[in-house]
Amino acid sequence: MAEVCEIFTELAALATPPGSERPAADRVAAFLRGLGLDVDEDDAGARIGSNAGNLYCRLPGTREGTPIFLCAHLDTVPPEGPIEPVVEDGFVRNSAGTILGADNKAAVAVMLVATERILAEGRPHAGLELVFTPKEEVGLLGAKAFDQTRLDARIGFVYDQAAPIGDVVLGAPTQRSLRVRFHGRPAHAGMYPEEGRSAVAAAARAIADMRLGRIDEETTANVGLIHGGTARNIVPEWCTLEAEVRSHDEAKLDEHLQELLEACSFAGSVGECEVEASVEETYKGYRFRRGDLPVRLAATALERSGFEPRYGLTGGGADANVFNERGLACLNLANGMVDIHTPDERIAVVDLDRMVDVTLALVDAALA
Repeated sequence: MAEVCEIFTELAALATPPGSERPAADRVAAFLRGLGLDVDEDDAGARIGSNAGNLYCRLPGTREGTPIFLCAHLDTVPPEGPIEPVVEDGFVRNSAGTILGADNKAAVAVMLVATERILAEGRPHAGLELVFTPKEEVGLLGAKAFDQTRLDARIGFVYDQAAPIGDVVLGAPTQRSLRVRFHGRPAHAGMYPEEGRSAVAAAARAIADMRLGRIDEETTANVGLIHGGTARNIVPEWCTLEAEVRSHDEAKLDEHLQELLEACSFAGSVGECEVEASVEETYKGYRFRRGDLPVRLAATALERSGFEPRYGLTGGGADANVFNERGLACLNLANGMVDIHTPDERIAVVDLDRMVDVTLALVDAALA
């Protein structure tokens, strides 16, 4: 049987930024087909701008119980260089100075090896479905394009929380994205600057007036992108900023988003610039209770695997947000990833093995 660390490092070495997931999709499909399973790829790739669609695989149940699905995403944040996974002091790292891709290929590898073990051991299960998505890192686009009615299971799990194994995510925030374009007036910066109206200066004033970072225990805000201007010696006519607000409280989210919009409007009026703004809901938040079935199954699986469950909220989104919004109960579990999205990203080899154990324990817990 395959070693989970071996599969993970093989997957991690494949550069798969959002939209370029094909190498990982092909490797995952080949692995599952090698187990004698059918793998279906939908047409989501063409619809969301990726060279791979969602992969779906189903293991019909062999015993009574609660069918479950597992989901992981195939893309990573864009690497800034080569990915050369190495094992050092019990951790898998990238020796080449960019991201590793444990987010979320560690989960992909765990799902594959757990599936292999279920089949090899003839392990009883109530039904297991696997979903692998593209373009999660840029708005959960693969999951949004997946036809969830294909799933027999109504309960699922993702392993997409960078925290020690045992952490159970009871809730995630709603995120809304904000795009604002300032329209000023161009002029020669050296000869006639007074005739210009700087869109960059207006955007800068707006950002300076915004409350950003951690607003309170439930809410965060960030301006992540700003671009504008055409040349160093031209008063910039255009400038665009892209921001986001996340909150576990929708009223707080609406209130702070309105605050950002007012900052942009005021800065535009002071700088004599027109302001165009658009708001999009990136994903919807959710909240579980400890007594809910997915949480109880997770707690049982963790305890049987030697972990004490710890319950909390997260500030990040995952494919679980999409499935929960669509009426499926999908729980996010931590899998031991550390410093994701950075050159220091790593995961312990032992945690890869332990998450296989947790997955098999989930399958066992779901039996009647």
